Amino acid sequence: MEMVRLDPPAELTMSIGEVMFSQRATRRLDSDRSVTDAQLQIILDAASKAPHGGDSLSARYLVIRDRGAIDAFGKLYFEAWWAKRRDAYGWTSKADIPEGSHYRLAALLADEMVNAPVVILVYSKPSRVAASSAFPGIQNLLLAARALGLGSVLTTLHPDVMERVDAMFGVPEGMEFHCCIPIGYPRGKFGPTSRLPTSATTSWDRWGQPPPWK
Repeated sequence: MEMVRLDPPAELTMSIGEVMFSQRATRRLDSDRSVTDAQLQIILDAASKAPHGGDSLSARYLVIRDRGAIDAFGKLYFEAWWAKRRDAYGWTSKADIPEGSHYRLAALLADEMVNAPVVILVYSKPSRVAASSAFPGIQNLLLAARALGLGSVLTTLHPDVMERVDAMFGVPEGMEFHCCIPIGYPRGKFGPTSRLPTSATTSWDRWGQPPPWK
C-alpha cells in the first residue's frame, strides 16, 4: 500500500505542555456523548506518526464502536480484570480489596468498560520490534485524545479471555496483542495529577547519584 504524508490537523491546538501535564487515566466515561469518526481519524493519524522500530510499521488498531460489541467485550474485560487480580492477589470481589488500595479506584474500569463510547484494541503484526514499535504510537494516541478533550486509559487483558476476544472480532491468528484503550468524554475533570518528584526517580551518571536539581 502506498505511503501517505499527513499534515498536523487544525483541531490539535492545545500546547504539548498542557496536554502532557493535564493527561490522566480516565476510567469513567460519558456514555451519552459520542466520539465522532473525525475525532477518531485524528487520534489514529497521530498514532501513525510515531516512530517505529526499524520502520516496521507493524502496529494495527481495531476500533470498536458498535454498542452490542462493546457490551459483549465489556463483559469479557470484567472477567479479565478480576482474573488478573485473582492470579496476583487471590481477590475475587471488591470486598477482597484492602481499604486504601489504589485498586479500589482501578476496579471502576472493570464495571465501566461496557459504557465506553469507543474501545480501541492495539495489536501488531509479528515482528521482533512489535511492542517497541507499538507503544510510541499508543502514547501519541492518548495525547491526541486529551488534546481533543477526550478521556482515555491504557489497560490490558488476561490470557483467559484473549482467544474469545480475537474470535469475537475476527483477529487473524498470530497477531500480537498489546493493550486496550477505552475513549470518551470524561465524567469528571482532567488533571492535575500528583507524581513523585523526578529528583527521586532519576539517577545522574551513576545509579543512585541525584540529578543537579536535587
